[in-house]
Parts: sequence; C-alpha cells; structure tokens
Amino acid sequence: MSIKADGHDVVSLGASIRGRTLYPGDEGFAEASSGWLLTVEHRPAVVVVAADADDVATAVQFAAEAGRPVAVQSTGHGKSVPADGAVFIATGELRELSVDPRAGTARIGAGLRWGEVLTAAAEHGLAPLCGSSGQVGVMGYLTGGGLPLAGRTYGFAADHVRSLDVVTADGLLRTVSPVQEPDLFWAVRGGKSNFGIVVAAEIELLPLRTVYGGELYYPVEDRGHAAHVLGSYLAWVKEQPEEMSSSVTLLRFPDVPQLPEEFRGRSFVQVRVVYMGDEEQGARLVEPLRVLGPEKDTCGARPYTQITEIYQDPKNPVMAHLRSALLHELDDEAVEELVSFIDPSKPGGPFPGIELRHLGGALNRPPGRPHAVSTQGAAFHLWMRMPAPAEQADAVRKAADEALARLRRWDTGAVLPGFLFDHDSAPERVRRAYTEADYRRLAALKATYDPDQLFRINHNIPPSHASTA
Repeated sequence: MSIKADGHDVVSLGASIRGRTLYPGDEGFAEASSGWLLTVEHRPAVVVVAADADDVATAVQFAAEAGRPVAVQSTGHGKSVPADGAVFIATGELRELSVDPRAGTARIGAGLRWGEVLTAAAEHGLAPLCGSSGQVGVMGYLTGGGLPLAGRTYGFAADHVRSLDVVTADGLLRTVSPVQEPDLFWAVRGGKSNFGIVVAAEIELLPLRTVYGGELYYPVEDRGHAAHVLGSYLAWVKEQPEEMSSSVTLLRFPDVPQLPEEFRGRSFVQVRVVYMGDEEQGARLVEPLRVLGPEKDTCGARPYTQITEIYQDPKNPVMAHLRSALLHELDDEAVEELVSFIDPSKPGGPFPGIELRHLGGALNRPPGRPHAVSTQGAAFHLWMRMPAPAEQADAVRKAADEALARLRRWDTGAVLPGFLFDHDSAPERVRRAYTEADYRRLAALKATYDPDQLFRINHNIPPSHASTA
C-alpha cells in the first residue's frame, strides 16, 4: 500500500526509522495510536513508535516535507484533538531514567510514567512532584505545568524542571534551560506540544520519604447534610498552612453491579488531604474534618511512593467527559449550587464527579524559573469527570455545560493548560489558559519556532502572524 502526501510516500518513512513504523491495518497500529482517554479517537496516516530522539527528529522532518501535522503521545491521558491524517509519534519506548542523589535530580525519558519515577527516586530517599496518578506520562504532565498533590507547598511541577530536550519543527534536537534558549524553555513548560516534542527532561527531586494524607468519605444523607460538610470544608481550608494541600469531590454513584456494594446508588462528599509535615501535626490539622463524622477515613502517614493512592485515579482506559475551570472563593450560594448536583432525592441523569482542588500558597506565587503556567489568582481548580459511553456522550456534554453555566458567577474565566479537553481545546478557551501577556508571548514564539503550525494536534496556540483570536 502506498499513501501519498504532497508527493511523499508515507510508507517510505519506515526505511529511516530505527523503531517501528505502523500503517492503518498493521498489527499494533490501533493499540499504538490509542491511549487512556477513549473519547478521542486518532486516525493518523502513520505511527512512528520511536526508539530514540533521532527517530523523533526524522519523523518531524518527514512530516514537515510531506505537509502533514505531527501528533505526539506517550500514555494518552491528555488527548484533546483527533490526530487524523497526522504523522503520529509514540514516545512510550523512550525509557531513559537515572537519578543523581548528590544533585537531587532525575533525568527522565518521554516514555516514563510517574509511578516509575516515584519508585526510582525513593531508592535514594527522594521524590518527584507528581500529580494524582502514577499512570500519567511525565512529559505531558510537565509541559502542561503539572498540578502536584503538594502544590500549595512546592508550586507547579514546571517550577522544578531544570532542562528539557526538545525536537522543534525544523527537526533539530535542542537542549533548553534557563541559560540555553530560555524563551523556548519558558514556553514549553505550559505550552504543551505547541513548540516541539520533548524527548527527555531533567527535574529536581525533593528529600521526602513520607507524607501524611488520605481520604475522608461523608455519605450524603440529604442536601442539607451535604451543604454542611462542603461548607465546613471551605471554612477549614482558610485556616490551613501552605504545607496542607487538599481537595473536595462531590460524587454520585449509579446503582450498578460493577461498583462495590458500599458505593452503589449513593452520594458522597469526599475530602482528600496531603500534608507535608509530621504525622502528629497532620492529625491535629485534620481533626476538624473528622469531627464531621466520615464513614471512611484513611488519613495517616504513608510512604511517599504511595501518594497517588490517595486519589485512586482509574488505571485502565476510560470513556469520560472532562471539563475544568478556575474559580474564585466560594460562598453559601455556591455551596447550594454544588450540592444540588449530587442531591440524593433527584436520582438519574449523568453521574458527576466534581472536584475542587484548593489552590493558593506556592501555586499563586511567581516561580523561581518562570514559565507559562499560572492560577491567575484563582482560589480553586474545578475538575469535572463524567463517564461518557458513546450512547450518552451528548447528554453528558450537555450536563457538563449546564453545570459550568450554573457556576459562572464564581468562574474566573481562566483555566489551566494541563486540563484542556473536548471543546475546552477551542481557541477561545485555550487563550483563557494564559494571562494576556503570556498568550501574546507564546503566539510570538510559535511564529519563531513553528510558523507553519506543524504542531497543531493539541490545544493550539496559533503563531502571532496567523492569530485572529
């Protein structure tokens, strides 16, 4: 089979690649171009399973000559735009991993997941600033800024990146850092894949062996009880030091046999805490939450390697609709709106999981190594994850839109670049992921490093000469 693109034979790409080159119909093609989030389906012209950085550079050069866009994916947790007709570069086999305990750093290939880095760093009494899932790929997380579970204490994960190896649209492999091409270093940390493909990163590790944290589940007996728990949590966070990061999630479970019996058909307010201090002080800080009478309480000291177990994110691929927003401080009226989504007296409809992550602290301060990510002064990050099987997809999207509309009074209008999915990847939403000054700078740098929009299978930032937003 020969697939032509502006005079280029896509099949010929395989001769220059050390790794695997897969075409539609080949064994392994669908698996290589799939990923964790199943609501976005890729139909690329070719998949390059890169064996090294040279493969990535070769594939990028080929795509530029062929006039095809480039898509990149490690685990597929950040899928937002279908990679139809693209040269699709799978980085899962770039598995370099080394820890320098003296320097307190790790060098990480683009195919690594956070769980692997957690394990390797722990052997030296060190830890990375990971998010809620050990299954998430390192590079997509870092280039989106990275909202760590201990973010109020240490800031965004992007704050702690020392250097990145990036293949840009001209096919060159560049090492960028605060002293080597600092503008590109700034842009890639927050600009996701708009400026190139990151094949390796050097990050700082922290001397952390343990963490105090866990979950508290409060069954929702009625709407008033839910409002009391949520309101109490919102009052509690105002008194917390920066060493305490936390979130509250509103859950309503369907009555289906796939779920454990303890959750079927029930609603909960779920609080999660991550405290970067000693166990005794952590227990004291959490005591006001325990007084509220949780049905389940897992809070306690644990090895840092188990930090992601606090959130219990799905490990297998999911069909889900994902939306996000950055919110102001929340008042009693906001509490009433939020608990209405899990009102046990009104069963039926899409089953929401609405998380509010408490921001502030180091997340709201300028980083030591400037990057393009910012909370823009928000108090909470709202994250909505709703199961969306194909037959319910439209209803779920409509329900999510309605939920965000009802919360508009508290919506800052901004979003985080690492949480742009579905139609949040539309140009007007992408622009809101950055301050106006940062967006203009990103668009200008896009014009410098990718003027022809080779990297546009993403939450796209058009080059300034092409921007009409």
